[in-house]
Amino acid sequence: MKKQLIALTLCLAALGGASQASAADGPQFRCKPGETYYMNVMVTGVEYWFPVYEMFKQAAHQLGCKTVYGGTPAYDVNQQLASFEQVLAQKPAGIFLHPMNPDPFIEPINRAAEAGIPVVTFAADSPNSKRVAYITSDNFREGRAAADLMGKAVNGKGEFAVLENPGQDNHDRRVSAFIDEMKTQYPDIKLVARAATNQDPSKAYNAVLSILQAHPNLSVLFMPEASSAIGAAQAVVENGGKVKVITVDVNAKVLDMIKAGQVFAAIDPNQGVQGYMGFMTLFLAAHPELIDPMNDAKRTGANPFSFPLLDNGYAVVTKDNADDFRWDGYLKRRGTKGINE
Repeated sequence: MKKQLIALTLCLAALGGASQASAADGPQFRCKPGETYYMNVMVTGVEYWFPVYEMFKQAAHQLGCKTVYGGTPAYDVNQQLASFEQVLAQKPAGIFLHPMNPDPFIEPINRAAEAGIPVVTFAADSPNSKRVAYITSDNFREGRAAADLMGKAVNGKGEFAVLENPGQDNHDRRVSAFIDEMKTQYPDIKLVARAATNQDPSKAYNAVLSILQAHPNLSVLFMPEASSAIGAAQAVVENGGKVKVITVDVNAKVLDMIKAGQVFAAIDPNQGVQGYMGFMTLFLAAHPELIDPMNDAKRTGANPFSFPLLDNGYAVVTKDNADDFRWDGYLKRRGTKGINE
């Protein structure tokens, strides 16, 4: 990840320097008046997106660009597709997209590309589309890290269960990596249950109650996102609090639960880096005139910019550092209005 970030930073610095040195002769490393980039997500009220947009917005403002945050409030791929179409109709300079599912977005992303509107995906991908870049933490690495943390915490013995959201690409990767790592590195910790909760705390609560009734010796519970962790941890607390709960992503409630010892830990992607580098890659894709590589791009008319994968990394959140990940404190320190500006 460090090598990728250094390479991209050097690229941006070189382009910025070149634009200043030849201001009268060539293109500027700045947005045109009114140039606007959109961020599109599903379930817009999920706190995970807020720091992503905060740094997406900051990068844009540093280059004189405008940004818009949006998507759909519901966990519904058809609604997100409709919101994506609405963004396309605005003819934006580019779209920063978290696709709920990969395949349904192939055609609209390709249509955007054909219209000259670059799309960069983040946190979840549509790999068979014509998106120009994918910004993410390594979901497989996150799942393995969570499994290693839990395997050591229970001394390599016990039973575990997972909650999941089948069909959401990044969540599927985290779950499969967690299960595979447990199977290979901690074979004495047995998988005894799986349940689909689809980011619904109530479904998670009820699912965990059922799992605990069927498997009273459960020692570890993993889920790939924060919303399910709230209901899952509450069910564990009401049944003695002996199961170690670990999730990916955090929100204010999950942080409170970590501080209270109700959630053992969380793996949290570096959202700010995700947003900042996401905007920079999107800007470069929207401004191919800034890039003049020694290849056949001009002959073919292809966009010379492509960055297939950039890993924004992750952090492990525990009692000791949980307060560093609070959105309200972060927003107060920065003095901004978050997604409302």
